[in-house]
Amino acid sequence: MTNSNFFIVGKHAVTEALKNPNRKVIRVFLTEDSKKSINRENQDKNLLKDIKVFFKTKKELDKYCKNEQILHQGYVAEIEPLNNNSLKEFIKLKENITLACLQDVTDPRNIGSVIRSAASFKIDGLIIKERSYPETSKTMYKASSGAIEYLNIFKVSNINSTLKFLREKNFWVYGFDNKSKEDFSDISWKGNNVLLFGSEGFGLSQKTENYVDYFVKIKISDKVDSLNISNSAAIVFHYINKLKK
Repeated sequence: MTNSNFFIVGKHAVTEALKNPNRKVIRVFLTEDSKKSINRENQDKNLLKDIKVFFKTKKELDKYCKNEQILHQGYVAEIEPLNNNSLKEFIKLKENITLACLQDVTDPRNIGSVIRSAASFKIDGLIIKERSYPETSKTMYKASSGAIEYLNIFKVSNINSTLKFLREKNFWVYGFDNKSKEDFSDISWKGNNVLLFGSEGFGLSQKTENYVDYFVKIKISDKVDSLNISNSAAIVFHYINKLKK
């Protein structure tokens, strides 16, 4: 394995990586049952064509998950990272763009879940600080359930300068803050928008708040303090996607 290659585990993570023509899959480790499952569920495609396949027992594959509390389900793959997406080039290609942005969200499971929801509800891309993005995390790939193969992910060096740039390009930046008085569902969500979510524990930083046009929240019961970021994102993404139909 080279320094840039890494392993992912899980049925959906591995299967969707094999389906992605832009993803280089170096080799795959499967149990006999998981191979049968791939062939049975993808009869119109030979996903294992030209792929080095090695057959292992479930116990042999356990070593790939020994440091994470996740299940491999009989699927392990060694892959290369995807090429970096250019945010500047992407926003030239279309109009009415909706981007999600995560500031200092570090939990791989939460990031993977947000990616899954963003891809499911047709968000155009995810902006995340490069140093906060766990590129090789098995947990993130498993939590995204393969959706990471279908979402534009823009890794940037600085969130604040990126928001400043997008505002100059006619994007509205909406910061989600449970102290806001305006419910996000009262917004029309037309044009180009950035949906900005802060860290799990501390929310948005004061410096980043300077680059927010409007603060909004998800109205929830007074008896509940807040929602998990992945739950919040899923609610917002679903609502905005429904408006666009």
